[in-house]
Amino acid sequence: MGHAATPLRVMRVVARMNVGGPALQSVTLMRGLPPDRFEQRLYTGFVEPDEADYVDLRAPGLMVHRVKTLGRRIRPTDDVRALAALTAEMRRFRPHIVHTHTFKAGAIGRVAAAMAHVPGRVHTFHGHLLKGYFPPRTVRLISTTESILARYTDHLIAVGDRVRDDLLAAGIGRAAQYTVVPPGTSLKPLPPLQAAREQLRLPAGDKVVAYVGRLTRIKRPDRLAAVAREVVAAVPGVTFAICGDGELGAELSSAARALSPSVRLLGWRADVETVYAAADLVLLTSDNEGMPVSLIEAGLAGVPAVATNVGSVAEVVKDGSTGLLTRCDVNDLAQSVIRLLRDDRLRCQMGAAATSWTRGQFGAERLVADVEHVYEAIALDRGWWPHHSGMGGAGHPQGAREVAL
Repeated sequence: MGHAATPLRVMRVVARMNVGGPALQSVTLMRGLPPDRFEQRLYTGFVEPDEADYVDLRAPGLMVHRVKTLGRRIRPTDDVRALAALTAEMRRFRPHIVHTHTFKAGAIGRVAAAMAHVPGRVHTFHGHLLKGYFPPRTVRLISTTESILARYTDHLIAVGDRVRDDLLAAGIGRAAQYTVVPPGTSLKPLPPLQAAREQLRLPAGDKVVAYVGRLTRIKRPDRLAAVAREVVAAVPGVTFAICGDGELGAELSSAARALSPSVRLLGWRADVETVYAAADLVLLTSDNEGMPVSLIEAGLAGVPAVATNVGSVAEVVKDGSTGLLTRCDVNDLAQSVIRLLRDDRLRCQMGAAATSWTRGQFGAERLVADVEHVYEAIALDRGWWPHHSGMGGAGHPQGAREVAL
């Protein structure tokens, strides 16, 4: 790969840095892209009260520019203020590329980029909102909005083939605009199983089923609780360990009390590797997904998965090899969990296969290289970088601050 004469200025915009794929990928790119080639800034809002901030939890010290009025909820007055704030920041920073993540940040960020005359625009779809989130009328509005925005975007990134295909089928963008870039991550070293269970206060001799993620409607914590009821009734000595929280946390907490002590609520944890180290398998019960980072992390930890076959889940979990995929059905999920809990040999085989598969496909270095290639292609196409030229060094911007309107 040739070197550029001048580092590219990249402005990354994420609505909020709650624990999940967009935050993970943003942090990985902020830390992984070489500073002599890219001068990056990350702009984001604040998480909701029932969410954990990824930066605080897993990336302390990361330089972040907070936009006070940018966040999860649609509030027209705040959204206009966020648009004005981002436009002003773009005019000051003068980025070569604005790279947006998530729907709201993608809409506001790309409109701001047009108003500030930013030449390069990239958007990542970490999933989509076309199924399971909103009523049909709202979905049509979202689809129309994304279709319009795609016309003014240089490059569209999808985290999986299924995500890309769904978006194209909805008329969002052209095939030539898309690059599939799966998530990439790494895990800290795993503690020994018994030490992990002791730290989490889980029974040493039980089989442990872990869930890691937000407790929101699309994730179906009600289905998670129903599966737990069936499995606990069928398999003696099993504990469900739930790592995460969200707006449906109280609802799951009520179900957990009814199943106590077989369901343990761990809340958000910075040491997610401890949860995987303590687990015999992981469970995902969602109605819709992009490409779940929790399943990638589980694979890196050598833990097989039982998951609903939605979104790009099948691109992470190889059915029958690294885990089991099912319909969005409580009984199907429960029977798959029971099968793996009762078959130690199969479970261990799938865990070993999961480690080999995910390390090869979903490493952090691969994610950084893929996105660097997208940026480089834009730079070469626009003549910002000559082929095979030397370049001077450049560092990251100094100081984090809040942009408040």
